[in-house]
Amino acid sequence: MKQTRTDRVLQKLENADALLVSDPNAIYYLIGRKIYPGERFLGLLLQKGKKTKLFLNTLFPIDKSDDIEIVSYSDSDDLFQILSEHIDPGIILGVDKCLTARFLLPMQERKIAKGFLNGSFAVDHTRAVKDEEELDLLRKASQINDEAMGRFKKLVYEGVSEKQIADQMLDIYLELGAEGYSFEPIVAFGKNAADPHHMPDDTRLKKGDAVLFDVGCVYHSYCSDMTRTFFFEQGPSEIQKTVYDLVRKANEDAEKYVKAGVRLCDIDKTARDVIENGGYGKYFTHRLGHFIGIEDHEYGDVSASFKDLTVPGNVFSIEPGIYDPQTLGCRIEDLVIVTEDGCEILNRYPHDIEII
Repeated sequence: MKQTRTDRVLQKLENADALLVSDPNAIYYLIGRKIYPGERFLGLLLQKGKKTKLFLNTLFPIDKSDDIEIVSYSDSDDLFQILSEHIDPGIILGVDKCLTARFLLPMQERKIAKGFLNGSFAVDHTRAVKDEEELDLLRKASQINDEAMGRFKKLVYEGVSEKQIADQMLDIYLELGAEGYSFEPIVAFGKNAADPHHMPDDTRLKKGDAVLFDVGCVYHSYCSDMTRTFFFEQGPSEIQKTVYDLVRKANEDAEKYVKAGVRLCDIDKTARDVIENGGYGKYFTHRLGHFIGIEDHEYGDVSASFKDLTVPGNVFSIEPGIYDPQTLGCRIEDLVIVTEDGCEILNRYPHDIEII
C-alpha cells in the first residue's frame, strides 16, 4: 500500500506520541485542503494507528472525508476543553513551529498533554523531499517563469519606472496560466540592483543601467523563483563583465556540484569560493539558496550553517550574487531538483550577458 504523507510524517516523529500541526500550508500539503483561518485556531492531529482529526471553526466549512474526522467548534465554545476531549492527557504531544503562544500556553496550563515538544522537523523533512506529482508541478511553474521572463524584458524602455514594469507582471503570469505571484516581484534598475531585496519604486530606467528581475509565480499551488540580470541598450563595462562572469560561474559551478549525498553547506561554499577568489566575497551577502515548494521559502537552506545532506527530490534555489553599488548589482538564480547523480535545472532561460 502506498505510504501517505501523514504516514511519512509520523514515521519521522520522535519522542512524541502525536503531532498537532497548525501551519495552514503544511495542512494543505498533508490533506489537500486549503484553509486560512486568520486568528482562529486550526489544528490537524496526527496519531499513530488512529484516525487523523482536524479541529476547525464552523466559519470554515469543508467537505467531509472518510480519512479525516472533522472536530468542529464555534467562537462561543471552549476550544481547550474540546482539545482535551480528543487528546490523551498522558501523551507527549508534538506541536509545530507555527503554533502561537495564545494557543500553546493555555494548552499547557490546561494540561491537555503530559508534555509538549517541537515536532516541526517531522513535517519539514517530509516536505523537503518532493514526490513526482510535486516535481511535475514545480517543473511547470518554472516553465511559466521562463516564458514570463522573456516577456518582462520587452516591457523596458528608456524612462519607464520600476513600478510601472512591476504593475504589468501579474497579467502576464495570468495569461500564461499561473495563479499569481509566489512573492512580490523585484524590479531593480542601476544601483538599486545592488540591494538584494529592493522593492520597485519610481526610479526611471536610463541607458547603461543594469536591469534585475527576481520573479516567481504559482502554478497549482506550487512556486517558481528565478533571477536574471540584463543591461539596457549598451553592454557592460569591462569591470561589470568581470562581475557578471563571476556570478555566472558561481551559479554554474554550484549546479555542477549538486547531487545526492553532498552537504548543503558545501554547495554554498562552491559558489562562494568563486566569488571570494575573484575578490568580491564581501559583496556576496546572503546564503546561496533556499528550499521551495508550496511556499517560496520552505525549511532548508543552502548556506554555510546548514550541514544536512541532499537527497533525491530536494528542490532549492542556486542564486549567487554580487552587490557592489559602485560597480554592479547582479544575481543569477535557478531552481534545481536533486537527483542521484546530479541535478535537474528547472530554469532554461540563458545565463549569457544580454542587452535589452
